[in-house]
Amino acid sequence: MSEPIFPSWTNRIRDLAGFLAAGAGLYMVVVVWVGFSPKTIAVGYAPQQPVLYSHALHAGKLGIDCRYCHTTVEEAAFAAIPPIATCMNCHQNIRAGSPRLEALRDAHDTGRPLEWVKVHDLPDYVYFDHSVHVGAGVGCVECHGRIDQMEVVVQEAELSMSWCLDCHRDPAPRLRPPDQVTRMGWVADGDRRELGERLMKEHDIQTSTDCSTCHR
Repeated sequence: MSEPIFPSWTNRIRDLAGFLAAGAGLYMVVVVWVGFSPKTIAVGYAPQQPVLYSHALHAGKLGIDCRYCHTTVEEAAFAAIPPIATCMNCHQNIRAGSPRLEALRDAHDTGRPLEWVKVHDLPDYVYFDHSVHVGAGVGCVECHGRIDQMEVVVQEAELSMSWCLDCHRDPAPRLRPPDQVTRMGWVADGDRRELGERLMKEHDIQTSTDCSTCHR
């Protein structure tokens, strides 16, 4: 009698094939569900936050600069969420007893951090550096919209690869002087494209449609 072509353990593959097929189908459903979730790309995503913080009041009416709270945007890849102490700099005296700030006071007294929910949450395979973009003159509103008019922060733009490439192929109209990067209602004095092209030369910014320029 001849030797079997395949070892005996391969007989189990047939038994497991059905389970593997079902698992693969479920896996694809999860990937699509998460990949197309509003938390990933959908315009209009506005998650509930632990504190009803109004950017329209703080950044708009009061005119607080973005960098007062998001201190790392000029130096790091990420925009830091302010610690409780930053909030309490004002709110230990201003509206100190407001019911809307109960969660803030509790976090301050107990030392437990507030669990803020990301609104602009890029996929893990995307690397975005805030400091590079801010330093080049890309205004906050280009990605985040008119934050100073939002009672609740909402994702206004679809954070897709094509959206990023459109800007990288023609960045000039979107650039502004460094001292105007965080200004919400800034209007260019003169031709916006001419100003942007001058800033591109100053920062040695090159345009390219070749993705390999960044992804080596």
